[in-house]
Amino acid sequence: MTKIICLLLTIAFSSCVIHTYGGYGYWQPPVYVGPSIGLGTIIAVVVSWTRNKSILLAIIHGILGWLYVIYAIIVPKR
Repeated sequence: MTKIICLLLTIAFSSCVIHTYGGYGYWQPPVYVGPSIGLGTIIAVVVSWTRNKSILLAIIHGILGWLYVIYAIIVPKR
């Protein structure tokens, strides 16, 4: 589970840039981010694949995004 969390954090922060000013580093997000896959989509696909092992369901749940993530938290796995 920690590998999945690390992967998600890496994807989430991969579009940020590190700047240094006076010896201090800080994160600055890019000015423009085009259409891309959101964090909710990534989490939904990972949770769906972990629970169901089905590519079709993972795609459908990825489209639903955060709705499926909330559903997966509320409804226990059978």
